[in-house]
Amino acid sequence: MALPFGRSLCLCRWGAKRLGVAAVDARRGISFKLEEKTAHSSLALFKGDTGVKYGMVGLEPTKLALNVERFREWAVVLADTAVTSGRHYWEVTVKRSQQFRIGVADVDISRDSCIGVDDRSWVFIYAQRKWHTMLANEKAPIEGIGQPEKVGLLLEYEAQKLSLVDVSRVAVVHTLQTDFRGPVVPAFALWDGELLTHSGLEVPEGL
Repeated sequence: MALPFGRSLCLCRWGAKRLGVAAVDARRGISFKLEEKTAHSSLALFKGDTGVKYGMVGLEPTKLALNVERFREWAVVLADTAVTSGRHYWEVTVKRSQQFRIGVADVDISRDSCIGVDDRSWVFIYAQRKWHTMLANEKAPIEGIGQPEKVGLLLEYEAQKLSLVDVSRVAVVHTLQTDFRGPVVPAFALWDGELLTHSGLEVPEGL
């Protein structure tokens, strides 16, 4: 028997919250934190789990709780909120980092892999003062954006697109055509410095 509309709506919202799936209005994007249990031992979270910093030595793996969700080989961390629909925008402030990756990944991406090396993650790379896209270990150069202080990401789930946004101009620099087959989460890899995430933002006008 069908549930009354009000009750079924409440249950849907409860289910979305329980599963960590984004349940937001059309204008405002997902609000997320970084998921500590996924973070590689060389990464430390800060500022209420919205930032991540790299440590040359990092945390002793033996002092970390055993968790199958933790990345074991590469300095990767995932966000705690999955996306299954809609348009979402977030920004990343870059502090003293010359080598990082930002993008999205399947929620069940292999924890022995790095984002960008398989076909279940879609990323933008900054390294050696240059930008590239990366999918399935294939890189392609990106022009028109320099060393960042802050960049944006625009995820359009139904359109199967992920775009890198120049925050200073509020303009799309490059768009990756994706192949989402299920829930995806914001994903980050870092080999020096710090990244600070800003989520829960409205999609800027014109994007």
